[in-house]
Amino acid sequence: MQRADRDLVRRREPAARLVAAAIAAVLALSAISARADVPASLSDQAFWRLSQESSEPGGYFRSQDITNLTSNEVWMQFVIQDLVARTRPGGVYLGVGPEQNFTYITAIRPAMAVIFDLRRGNLDLQLMYKAMFELSKDRADFVSMLFAKPRPAGLTASSSAAQIFAAFGAQPTNEHLFKSNLAAIVANLTTTHGFALTDGDRQGLEAVYQTFSWSGFAVRPSPTYADLMTATDAAGVPRSFLSSEERYLFLRDLERRNLVVPVVGNFEGPKAIRAIGAYVKTLGATVSAFYLSNVEQYLGSWDTFCRNVASLPLDSHSTFIRSTSGRGYASGGGFVSSLGAMAEEVKGCR
Repeated sequence: MQRADRDLVRRREPAARLVAAAIAAVLALSAISARADVPASLSDQAFWRLSQESSEPGGYFRSQDITNLTSNEVWMQFVIQDLVARTRPGGVYLGVGPEQNFTYITAIRPAMAVIFDLRRGNLDLQLMYKAMFELSKDRADFVSMLFAKPRPAGLTASSSAAQIFAAFGAQPTNEHLFKSNLAAIVANLTTTHGFALTDGDRQGLEAVYQTFSWSGFAVRPSPTYADLMTATDAAGVPRSFLSSEERYLFLRDLERRNLVVPVVGNFEGPKAIRAIGAYVKTLGATVSAFYLSNVEQYLGSWDTFCRNVASLPLDSHSTFIRSTSGRGYASGGGFVSSLGAMAEEVKGCR
């Protein structure tokens, strides 16, 4: 190579590196803009404001607030393989009710989750869970705290859910643990986070936690909490949020970053779903899935609910998750689950 040519190459190299760096920066910005701009975390003030200002007055749903604290959907995991194929990670998950939401969240990996319920008691339940996730470094600590039972020796990150619940099944509830755990839960919510719990919320938290500690795994006699957490999908693959340490830690991380937000809301109400939809739109995000349980059968007007859902930011991947009786992905007694395309189902309600 001639000297002049070598000089030309040397002059071009820095320019080429700058161009490459510029292209990389553009690609990075494109990747960021393509990803929903869901915040990495919410401040305590933003979490509480979103929860409370989006909420409607609490209502009554067939039972008192301190019952129906667990799911009865033992077949719920049968849809998960199809659900993961339909949805995309990184969106916003919506749901209703208690712990079954956690299993769906750990399956589809949203960037954020919002859990509605007509009952204020479910908000108290979700706040109790939030504190427990934050205070429990692993699944064994979590189960210990949830049921106020001493942690048995020998449980590790590789222990199966069946092994964990078998070990705790031999442990008695401990009244001292109940009292100290309850104090830690309230302190986490009110002192660590600064949430302005009402007297009713404090009473609700205690009543909920007392039910778990008194009832043990049989918070709902059938299926029990152990039944739900050790259930599998149709292929025999365990997918509950307590089936692996990795699933648990994903959910714990979301909770610690204030990205699982409980809201009191009626599916037919004028405020809650629409307020969350407006918030998600400001983020440039979309709803990845909406778990409905079997609430639709209790609606006075599906059209009103449909119009609420139509106000959400949806795309072709947005998926309804339903519980039905005797239909869906499993046969036999009890509730089973099915999926639906949200945008297609509500397109006539806009």
